[in-house]
Amino acid sequence: MDEPLSISIVIPALNEALYLGPTIEALRTSFARVPGERVGGVEVVVVDNGSEDATGEVARGFGARLVYEPIRNVARARNAGARAASGSLLVFLDADTLVPQSFGQEVAERAVDATCLGGAFDTEQRAHRPVVRAYLSLWRCVGLALGMAQGAAQFCRRDAFDALGGYDEDLFMGEDVDFYWRMKRLARKWGKRTAFVRHVRVAPSARRFDNWPLWKVLLWTNPVVVAGLGRWKTAWRGWYAAPPR
Repeated sequence: MDEPLSISIVIPALNEALYLGPTIEALRTSFARVPGERVGGVEVVVVDNGSEDATGEVARGFGARLVYEPIRNVARARNAGARAASGSLLVFLDADTLVPQSFGQEVAERAVDATCLGGAFDTEQRAHRPVVRAYLSLWRCVGLALGMAQGAAQFCRRDAFDALGGYDEDLFMGEDVDFYWRMKRLARKWGKRTAFVRHVRVAPSARRFDNWPLWKVLLWTNPVVVAGLGRWKTAWRGWYAAPPR
């Protein structure tokens, strides 16, 4: 077994003062269960992506390292956090996503596995409306069949992240799927592998799906729309300018 790697958890955050604290608290609880010899240290890096609320104060209050990226683009925020991070294994987690207690142990196992270049965790959507849950479940099945992985919780070794050039900052949506696919290709090239963790699922907030009208959910979460309009900044202005509370 190789020496354990240090881990940096990068959390992009835009007006997430209400959700960021529970996210960090769940992370701390999860990694507190990991034996000290398994990892070489864990840090939390929060990237304030132009917030207008108390996101920065909440991050500091929970002991996170705070980085600023004023241009609202989640790919830029993730890359800024990676540049500031000190870890050899980078974990990217959305600010409104809760991890289960077993999350830290699963990350630690990948950190000490030299054959694993990176990967992602499956998600558990908790939307209130049955039609929305059914729709999201359908796209989850399609995504699994196509080898897609969303960015609610992704991880990558530092050398691989640098080789990939990080997340594509020209993408305003779908940058997470693009990154995962590129990471899988790099793993094959390097004779490594990626890991999609299905037995441990993270839980993103369902606030968008609960608050948006159905047409908006069906349009803005459709992978076909995302693939066609991902580089069009104007199309996603509402996503960044007015995230639902």
